[in-house]
Amino acid sequence: MPANFLHGVETIELDKGPRPIRGVKTAVIGLVGTAPMLDVDPADRSLNRIRLVANDRDAARYFGQNRAGFTIPSALNAIFDQGNGPICVVVNVLDPASDTTAVADEAKTFDAATGKLTLAHPQVSNVVVKHTAGTPTYVLNTDYTLDAANGTITRKAGGAIASGQSVKVSYSWLDPSKAVNSDIIGAVDGAGNRTGMQAWLNAYQELGFFPKILIAPGFSTVNAVATELNVLAGKLRAIALVDAPIGTTVQQALTGRGPAGAINFNYSSDRLGLCYPHLKVYDSASGAEILEPMSPRLAGRIAATDQDKGYWWSASNQEIKGIVGLELPLTAMINDPASETNLLNEAGIITVFNAFGSGIRTWGNRSAAWPSNTHPRNFINIRRTADVIHESIEYSMLQFLDQPITDALIDAITESVNLFLRTLVMRGALIDGHCGYDKAKNPVTEIALGHLTFDITFMPPPPLERVSFESFIDINLLSQLGGNG
Repeated sequence: MPANFLHGVETIELDKGPRPIRGVKTAVIGLVGTAPMLDVDPADRSLNRIRLVANDRDAARYFGQNRAGFTIPSALNAIFDQGNGPICVVVNVLDPASDTTAVADEAKTFDAATGKLTLAHPQVSNVVVKHTAGTPTYVLNTDYTLDAANGTITRKAGGAIASGQSVKVSYSWLDPSKAVNSDIIGAVDGAGNRTGMQAWLNAYQELGFFPKILIAPGFSTVNAVATELNVLAGKLRAIALVDAPIGTTVQQALTGRGPAGAINFNYSSDRLGLCYPHLKVYDSASGAEILEPMSPRLAGRIAATDQDKGYWWSASNQEIKGIVGLELPLTAMINDPASETNLLNEAGIITVFNAFGSGIRTWGNRSAAWPSNTHPRNFINIRRTADVIHESIEYSMLQFLDQPITDALIDAITESVNLFLRTLVMRGALIDGHCGYDKAKNPVTEIALGHLTFDITFMPPPPLERVSFESFIDINLLSQLGGNG
């Protein structure tokens, strides 16, 4: 019955038919670690809360310079080296107010030419400059100026410090080693705030999407951190990448897949990617090669592949950019099952392929679920494609919830999902897919409770991991000899 009386004509708009389903973001990397926050303007500093970083300018603005010992700037640099548009949801856990180490009476001398001295550590606070005799204590901005980010002190002309004078300096410096595994793992504090990697759980409410590739470089070598990454990957429908410790041999990496192993590789999760070995990177600050974990560059490579080709593509056999070599050489032959790269892949470990003329490439399609689980979900790209389909459909159902259950509603839901699946088939993300309504799964008792069940069937294309040729030497082909005569 109409809600009110009308003697006249009206038009009532009704929504009928299917609705478009929008795919969720996939090229989003969740990064947790430590940053030199004294490089950052106080208004842009963050602690245990998410920051959105879309490019190298954001990286410098919110997380500072690439300094030794701090994990976030180097990881962002590694990610953006891989190209095309990843988005990073970053959490810094290092607190400039408390994660410091004190230095007492460090003896330094001002350079006579420049009037400067540089302390043994950057990122300094609570600086006290004294005469070598202990008195007087010099006054900031009267006798000297301070560049706290770089740990540089400059004498002021007309101040009490003489040219070339020696002094004693006491200070505290932001020490990245103060960040412990519990800081990275995080928790919910007494005020209800999520800290560490738990802050990623706030991403949808704040940004409208979750990170889908999770990393904690420099910390994921520890089982406790790797375990929590796996837990969060399940909650966020993401994958997490963990690194073997520096110095791990091939045998130790393989042994680590079992209970007798001494490293963080004893998992069978289809949401964990196991990364080995570390990579050599040229450090312009020191002019030397340093080792960095593989996980940030693999994360960047996965995100770039998502953007360039699609999330249904494997990121294996793709060039890794910005590195000069591997922690240790690995034998890599495309046709040798006994090569070290193949043995690692066979054990469910993602590694690096570097053969003559190949360049340095990611190598490995499978998660830690392999070889204990042979379901196609152990292919990382299939796991991620299924996640995208499930989450995209779930979010799209908000527009149908609480409508009256009718045949029209059932048809609208099934056709909306089928339109989405057909679009994915046309893009190459699926071989085929279908959504249907099975009356047998929807008894009247469930419908009366406002509950409908639909079936979704689909199959993403698996990556071509192995090619076999059967070769025959056929003597019958000799009969063609002499045919010109």
